[in-house]
Amino acid sequence: MILQRLELDFFRNYVHVEADFAPGVNVIWGDNAQGKTNLLEAAAYLSSAKSHRARYDRELIQFGVDHAFLKGEVLSRQRQFTLEARLHRGERRQLLSNGVKLKTAGELGEVFNTILFCPEDLSLIRAGAAERRRFLDDAICQLRPKYAAALGEYRRLYDQKTRILRDWEEKPSLLDTLDDFNLRMAQVGAVLIHYRAHFVKRLSALAPPIQGDFSGGREKLTLGYETVSTVTDPEAPPKTILEQLLEHQQSHRRAELESRQCLSGPHKDDLAVNIDGQSARQFASQGQTRTAALSLKLACRELFQEDTGEWPVLLLDDVLSELDARRQAFVLERIDGGQVLITCCEEDKTVPTDGKRFQVKGGTLV
Repeated sequence: MILQRLELDFFRNYVHVEADFAPGVNVIWGDNAQGKTNLLEAAAYLSSAKSHRARYDRELIQFGVDHAFLKGEVLSRQRQFTLEARLHRGERRQLLSNGVKLKTAGELGEVFNTILFCPEDLSLIRAGAAERRRFLDDAICQLRPKYAAALGEYRRLYDQKTRILRDWEEKPSLLDTLDDFNLRMAQVGAVLIHYRAHFVKRLSALAPPIQGDFSGGREKLTLGYETVSTVTDPEAPPKTILEQLLEHQQSHRRAELESRQCLSGPHKDDLAVNIDGQSARQFASQGQTRTAALSLKLACRELFQEDTGEWPVLLLDDVLSELDARRQAFVLERIDGGQVLITCCEEDKTVPTDGKRFQVKGGTLV
């Protein structure tokens, strides 16, 4: 899987840029705040229609302009694809593959996959459960369009149920619809739990050896999936999980009505990350936190390759600066195979490349 060419108009600080990438390691260097990360963000957007730094698409459009355009020439599954994203303020975005409009963002993942690691990913270990759910959701959505559709529906149902719980005392008739929402949320939630559990199981086989290599065999990483308490086997068929979710909903019905909050469902799931038997969130050092997050991302990369037969494009944003020399060397050895786009502040000649080097300055490639 190769991103051969990237073209941007009015995206972030780029008025217009065209970049032709090599199939190996592409080093993108330059001072801070020049636009290096924006290139990686654009590449990732073309695989998921999501940004790791922006909640809304309008934040990606350059100031003073009402639209932005992203175009990527991708070699995938031994076929050539042209992926486009057209963003407009106040309008719905348009996503296209070879000129055909896509119905959902999940369809991008059927063509183009990326794995992004950036400084913000320290929150994957340090922050609350929402960050780890986002990590799982972003990865599974690229691999499983059915999961992406279920996740989108669950979020809509969650918002609607939240409004019912918030307003039911003022409008008691809203409770007439609550059971229908509960049933559908349980049906869709069972699908989410099933997919997440199987993904974490596979991740648990791939990530610990990477963390062990990082630490020279001194650190043992373990992962666990935490979901609704009544779900005895998250890997069970969705029909089995459905019954257990309905049981949990019923036991929390009164509490939900009194608190006016949705308390039951997989929207509270978490990925437990432990190092040497202790919670990484609470006890890991800065170095352990960084390498644990990177181990998860590199494990995802291997999982994608197992599923698709191709390496996803690996996007590494300033990954080397906070690592010691030994861990830097390990990262550089581990990224062998597949296409890599890696940013750094200086033209680091220690980064081996069979591809290209780019300097970014003020939103232009020098």
